[in-house]
Amino acid sequence: MKLKICWMYHDLMDLYGDKGNIQVLKTRCEKRGIECVVDTCTLDEEKTLADYDLLFIGGGADREQGLLVNDLLKRRDAIQEAMDQGSFILLICGGYQLFGQYYLDGDGQKIEGLKFFDYYTEAASRSDRCIGNIAVEAALDNERIIAVGFENHGGQTKGVDQPFGKVLKGHGNTYQSAFEGFYNGQVLGTYMHGPLLPKNPEIADFILRKALAKRHGECTLEPLNDMLEHKAKEVMLKRLGL
Repeated sequence: MKLKICWMYHDLMDLYGDKGNIQVLKTRCEKRGIECVVDTCTLDEEKTLADYDLLFIGGGADREQGLLVNDLLKRRDAIQEAMDQGSFILLICGGYQLFGQYYLDGDGQKIEGLKFFDYYTEAASRSDRCIGNIAVEAALDNERIIAVGFENHGGQTKGVDQPFGKVLKGHGNTYQSAFEGFYNGQVLGTYMHGPLLPKNPEIADFILRKALAKRHGECTLEPLNDMLEHKAKEVMLKRLGL
């Protein structure tokens, strides 16, 4: 089997170790004998996005989002084509925000989003910044899990009608929110850094299965020894009082 990943704006959107998500996906493929090709795509670089099984955009501050937004908007049709052909999309923090209607930053500047979804993001006051460890009860289609991560965002994302999960500890989409992220079956957006996937191998394998389905149809992945990852999650949940 083969998996093709396009890591978009790798040189601009990589807060809090988001690159670790790519490394986890690649490593888990290699352990199973799955060929994993990771290409990058940045400003003014030509790529046929529909050729990829998975598109990934990490987190970035206001400045980085402002630098790339015009380039991203030019790729809207290409991203839509990729989705139409079954590509899975993983978005962290700033990447998540940019797939919505807009982001109104702390200086009142409006950064237009791709408008694929109805949600929108507006900067909060300093006192309402969402920061700290977070635990979320999430549904991976029919499988329910507890996901853990780290959030640090001033943007408050509102109007999310399909959240990724219920907040057990932490904030989520807005300050002291009940819900975190967005998931519609093909696009997963979240504020969880850490990075997300080393702490949550179930989510990593779920994303792999969804992405591999484009090229290979529904498939079963050989289980891996995730004892250390699960122990690390147990420690984090204990610290959170869960």
